[in-house]
Amino acid sequence: MANKEILMGNHSTSHGVKLSRTQVIAAYPITPQTQVIEELSDMCASGALAAKFIKVESEHSAMASCIGASQAGARVFTATSSQGLALMHELLFWASYARLPIVLANVNRAMAPGWSIWSDQTDSLAQRDTGWIQLYCETNQEVLDTIIIAYKLAEKASLPVMVVYDAFILSHTYEPVKIPDQSDVDSYLPPRNAKHTLLSKENYAFSALTSPEYYMEFRHIMEDAHRKSLETYKDAAKEFSKKFKRYYGPIETYRTEDAKIVLVTSGSMTSTTRIAIDQLRENGESVGLLKLKMLRPFPKKDIYEAIGNIDGRKTLEKVAVLDRNISHGSGGIWCSELKAALFGKENIPEVFSFLIGLGGRDITVDSIIKAYEITKNSESVTEEPIWIELKE
Repeated sequence: MANKEILMGNHSTSHGVKLSRTQVIAAYPITPQTQVIEELSDMCASGALAAKFIKVESEHSAMASCIGASQAGARVFTATSSQGLALMHELLFWASYARLPIVLANVNRAMAPGWSIWSDQTDSLAQRDTGWIQLYCETNQEVLDTIIIAYKLAEKASLPVMVVYDAFILSHTYEPVKIPDQSDVDSYLPPRNAKHTLLSKENYAFSALTSPEYYMEFRHIMEDAHRKSLETYKDAAKEFSKKFKRYYGPIETYRTEDAKIVLVTSGSMTSTTRIAIDQLRENGESVGLLKLKMLRPFPKKDIYEAIGNIDGRKTLEKVAVLDRNISHGSGGIWCSELKAALFGKENIPEVFSFLIGLGGRDITVDSIIKAYEITKNSESVTEEPIWIELKE
């Protein structure tokens, strides 16, 4: 029977790693990720987790160690944030292009300068082209569960997975979390069965020089694997739901059936948005929510089915994407992804782009309602993103 404990998001990650029977952990501490590594170190030292804990001098070395251990056939884990993830950038490509099922927890933290330790999704979203699957979490329960699902997904797809959640809002905030029984997790997530490793008796060449004659085919094979991983994720999530009664789809809708306006969110702001939508509904407003959990592969078809006019259903009038990130010169990253997914489709709503909560600025119910009201009262889409609660 599952136990219920009050856990911060970082400890939810640690418990998920332990339950997944991870064999090698290599990490360098960085605020606001530090408690993840501290608790895993304690678990390894006490024998609660039978894993090799590698103390390294940088995040670059942490990922290098994970690559070596994964190539040798081990189930591996690391965690980081912000500048640490940026330092890993070179090796993020190496891990994904080598098709290694590494799981990384990234605690979203704003990029410097100005120096900031607070929540902002730009750090992980800036790595969207490195070939990693990315999954974003709304609650601490979702963090723990997603770590377990991530290993299932990574090892089925032979691709690395980044599990992402907000600094402090989740990482240091305590919530009730159900911790599954180890035996139940074991039946869901069997030991890794790596077929081609550095320790194989057969001779293999890994990451060898690839001439122009073959390089493009390697990228095509990986792209095909990435696209297929969406269905692999859905299968893993459904299997998890069947066993643990909690389901996390690549997207989730809330009160969208008759909505004229839908707010699109990711991460912890989704919970705040649910409250805002309930309040707006009580006042007679026709509004709903689309939660985006998966960035890569981007669930284009699922999104279109959620907000497009299919089979004669009434088309939404407007969509407002709330981005806690920025790609300078372009705008909100989730909004750019959503617009690209809808490009060329028929009967789609107008898409409004909002920038909100950068650098950890509080996102309140009033903030969400303000974005809704601007969307409702605007006669046309603005060319530039709209900044919410920007100081004059």
